[in-house]
Amino acid sequence: MDQRVTVVDLFCGAGGLGAGLHAAGLETIHAVDSLPAAVSSYGLNFAKPATLQSLHWDAQLPPADVIVGGPPCQGFSSAGQRQIGDARNSLVAVFAHLVARQRPSAFVFENVEGFLTGHEGRWLMEFLDPIVHAGYCIHLRKVNAAHYGVPQHRKRVIAIGGLGWDPGFPPCTHCAVGAPGAARVGRGLPRCPTVDDALRGLPEAKPRSASRSSDHSFRVPRTADLARYRALAPGQTMKDLPEDLWHPTFRRRAFRRVMDGTPSERRGGPPAGLRRLRGDQPSKAITSGAATEFVHPAEPRFLTLRECARLQTFPDSFRFAGTLAERALLIGNAVPPLLGEVLGRHLKKAMWAKQEGCALRAEPGLKSFVTTTGAAMSPALRHSTSAVEARYLVARQRQPSLFA
Repeated sequence: MDQRVTVVDLFCGAGGLGAGLHAAGLETIHAVDSLPAAVSSYGLNFAKPATLQSLHWDAQLPPADVIVGGPPCQGFSSAGQRQIGDARNSLVAVFAHLVARQRPSAFVFENVEGFLTGHEGRWLMEFLDPIVHAGYCIHLRKVNAAHYGVPQHRKRVIAIGGLGWDPGFPPCTHCAVGAPGAARVGRGLPRCPTVDDALRGLPEAKPRSASRSSDHSFRVPRTADLARYRALAPGQTMKDLPEDLWHPTFRRRAFRRVMDGTPSERRGGPPAGLRRLRGDQPSKAITSGAATEFVHPAEPRFLTLRECARLQTFPDSFRFAGTLAERALLIGNAVPPLLGEVLGRHLKKAMWAKQEGCALRAEPGLKSFVTTTGAAMSPALRHSTSAVEARYLVARQRQPSLFA
């Protein structure tokens, strides 16, 4: 087999997925992002720089074996307010259209778990319709990155597709504890690294000052904040503190009522405020706010950006450009490089099998669809799951001509 597998990386960010694919032996020939800080960061770490470009349906892309991408997810994310009709959501349709038009041998798609339920499941249809009709065999699953060795409970939707062939899906490599349903997956596999494992060996973090704002520095806490940090036991959040230590903004959110007029789909998840991580478990999901919300498991301070990057499995040599806020966003939005490497190794092996004639051609359609490993579904997830199964799994059996 020709070992060269070329990749076009759409919405590349700082290059988390690209770094993982590179480690797996794939070659990115074209990377695109619309954020200047992302493009600058990508250029600091890869020989071939990324292109600053806002993607549209008519974007011109070079031919490649694989197209990968994670369209901006803020419109779906439960970490913020959901906006029905958010323009960023339509970038999922752009990604699907570009895959269908370019017709690479394979694609990899990544997004937040809220993608599964957004707009009553219609975002899923918007993604699946073009690529199923273009002839792809698709596996779409919600996974926890901890089950692939990433030291954090990061639930994401991953889709892998092959044009006329079944690429399969990478099996879990690790077991994990510390999140709902985590212990149900990967029994008997090696233990996922913990926060302590991930942070071991870092030099001492330094207080941030006007002359020192490195990725491994932290903001000196005020007296009230320091009292909160010291009162938090590992694994505890703001709600576990005495009320006199609650931050005013947390108090307002904690007592917010539905009659305040805020639509339920825009309310986000329950407030946590501060959270002290447990050193003996994987971290909670690293987001752009982790460096201002997650308290170090053993020290009375927030995590540094470098510690967040470690929990995302970035090597210490990986550099990030931009302001502190931009760097935090790039780190929090990234695909963990280790997860990218697992995906890359699986895809390269599957493409080798295809070239050697070991991968059979398959009818286009949704080959697997796993939306939860838990024992129950939310009503919104149940609705989306039923709609997709009826449209793709059942319809494919009853009306195969639709997918020819």
